Amino acid sequence: MNEKLEGLFKSYTGARPDKIIQLTSSGSNRIYYRIASGDFSCIGVAGIVAEENEVFCALDRHFSSIGINVPEIYTVSQDRMFYLQEDLGSESLFDRLSEGRLRKQYSGGDIALLKKTISVLPRIQIEGARGWDFSKCYHSLPFSPRTVIYDMNYFKYCFLKTTGLEFDEQKLEDDFMKLAEILAAADENAFMYRDFQSRNVMLKDDEPYFIDFQGGRRGPVYYDVASFVWQARSDFPEDLKAELVETYIASLERHRQVDREKFWSELKLFVFFRTLQVLGAYGFRGYFEKKRHFLESIPYAVANLRGLLPYISGLCPYLASLLEQMSALPRFSKPAGGASAYDSCLKVRIFSFSYKKGIPEDASGNGGGYVFDCRAIHNPGKYEQFKSKTGMDREVKDFLEGRGEVAAFLENVYSLADAHVEKYISRGFTDLMFCFGCTGGQHRSVYCAEALAGHLSAKYGIRIVLDHREQGVKREIQGKIPSNKAADQ
Repeated sequence: MNEKLEGLFKSYTGARPDKIIQLTSSGSNRIYYRIASGDFSCIGVAGIVAEENEVFCALDRHFSSIGINVPEIYTVSQDRMFYLQEDLGSESLFDRLSEGRLRKQYSGGDIALLKKTISVLPRIQIEGARGWDFSKCYHSLPFSPRTVIYDMNYFKYCFLKTTGLEFDEQKLEDDFMKLAEILAAADENAFMYRDFQSRNVMLKDDEPYFIDFQGGRRGPVYYDVASFVWQARSDFPEDLKAELVETYIASLERHRQVDREKFWSELKLFVFFRTLQVLGAYGFRGYFEKKRHFLESIPYAVANLRGLLPYISGLCPYLASLLEQMSALPRFSKPAGGASAYDSCLKVRIFSFSYKKGIPEDASGNGGGYVFDCRAIHNPGKYEQFKSKTGMDREVKDFLEGRGEVAAFLENVYSLADAHVEKYISRGFTDLMFCFGCTGGQHRSVYCAEALAGHLSAKYGIRIVLDHREQGVKREIQGKIPSNKAADQ
């Protein structure tokens, strides 16, 4: 695969690449690489379905022609399985909002960027629908009762059944059909992006650029608004949600008349529907594909769902009653207001260290904790370009993540750590220690310590002390709020 992208790169640029680094993907089955030679860098994409790649490239050129910020497509392989596109950098809108998300308080700059992004959405939907042949969509079926039922069954089989709740299949299907008919009655003469959310918005010079629209189809405008404003992990406060929707409506009014009361009423139904669809995706990606960050997003999606049940109960009473039972399950609780999910006094200390200088001492008097040996992971320190950098630097992260070894290593670490943290919390213990060692305590151990700290902070909101011993960097994370942001740079 690398060889084919390398050949495509050489054909386009006339030069062999200096580096090819595989990038981390989330829900996509496509594989992305950052490929560079000298000062030129691009993203190489290896798709699994030629038709899907073809649709993305065609839509990309269509959106570009009407002035929408999308990555430029440089070249496509003859078999349409590989292509090169513009490198927009590594920062998504989701990344930019991380501090506000952890603090449960978004800055004026965050809100301005959110408004700028959602203001572009009507242009994608309305102008993007003009001149586009919807029969060329990868999913050519327009939004309809049939497509709604597809997503409802996705939720039922990939999420609801995993909860172990008993339910009446026929009553549930009756409510699904009722909801599908109501949703499909909405105006569908727009381009429905389908996955319009902050992870699919890249930031280049503080301008939003849009990616991952190949799943789009003809449909109503409400779905994309629901996807963006009610994205589970964004966890926007209610007043900000309202502000973003009103910003969207003001932009939409440049293209068509809007009945605000009707818009809000129909939007709530689509928020409900989108949330069920998202839970189906989280169930499949998390429970079946074992991708942890999807599992960590579930409580946030369930919290969105919980707030919509009073509105839906009159339309689909059986479905609402079943979802009320589901949302009350303890496993779906989430932290409130940035506090710990368990209101715990547990402190977790996480160290990176060099084996040459010995394993860190346990000052708590408990005799130590877990020690993980990272030396089996390929060492960035062997390469000149990484010798002055650490596992906190983006270049080293890309190198480690691109090889895949560290992801498998950390999956096992997370499994052990989660079980231990939960047991310590339930028993009221106050101190737990994890140590990651490598040859120099600079690259692999630092990366892994950072990763575990981020994982435990996001999942449990507990107090964490992160100590990179050989780097002289120490900081505390309390209630998901980094106390020393500079140390992350």
